[in-house]
Amino acid sequence: MNAKNIIVGRASLVLGIYLALSAAPAFAGAVLERVQTGATVKVCIWPAYYGVTYRHPRTQELNGIDIELAAELGRDLKAKVEFVESSFPTLIDDLTLDRCDVAMFAIGILPQRAEKLAFTQPYLRSDIYGITTKSNAVVKQWTDIDKPGVMVGVQAGTFMEPVMAQSLKKATLVTVKLPATRERELVAGRVDVFMTDYPYSRRLLDNADWARLIEPPQPFFVLPYGYAVKRGDESWLTTMDAFVTRIKRDGRLKDAAGRHGLDAIVVR
Repeated sequence: MNAKNIIVGRASLVLGIYLALSAAPAFAGAVLERVQTGATVKVCIWPAYYGVTYRHPRTQELNGIDIELAAELGRDLKAKVEFVESSFPTLIDDLTLDRCDVAMFAIGILPQRAEKLAFTQPYLRSDIYGITTKSNAVVKQWTDIDKPGVMVGVQAGTFMEPVMAQSLKKATLVTVKLPATRERELVAGRVDVFMTDYPYSRRLLDNADWARLIEPPQPFFVLPYGYAVKRGDESWLTTMDAFVTRIKRDGRLKDAAGRHGLDAIVVR
């Protein structure tokens, strides 16, 4: 992946793009008023996001850093939290069509998303990692990924999809669309490795004895994560950004990250 130095440079611009777009003119909207009047805040989550907003397949219980922090948001707003199932491909529509008030599932601040949505300040950041099986003889280290014949999986709608599409020169990119999952495609042998982020990789390694982590030898594409809201409601964006400031300052972010093994990627 000889384009990685260019990609790392582009990653450093993402936060600047976020700041510029967030500073664009906006008109006061009705989201905060609706939340206050109804005493309910609708929070979009992706329930397949290990360590962030994950629904256990057996117990159906939700857990993860943003499940905890959504509860803290509800307490701060004195509002009931209503979780709304979303995904990265449906994220923009879910917010702009008012299916939810805020997306809280570690949303990567990408330029194409920031054109459609507004973001809080970052609270996490992550690089890209590879996951393969312990028995895979094709991919043993990072330099094995971009080789002829290697099938590289990415989940549709995640930030790994456009990054790997640009980066890969010799390997074949396989976009995995729901309800299919990257790990099922890997175990079935339809991909040799799949790309993911820090939270998903750590949680998967904790729960799958077949999984092996492939780390980049140097930073590859470090992306900041924030909470997303629809554009045009400055008061609601300000409310959410103030929430992030508070949980950084009072330790709630650090504590929640620690409980889910995400200390290393907290933005302080």
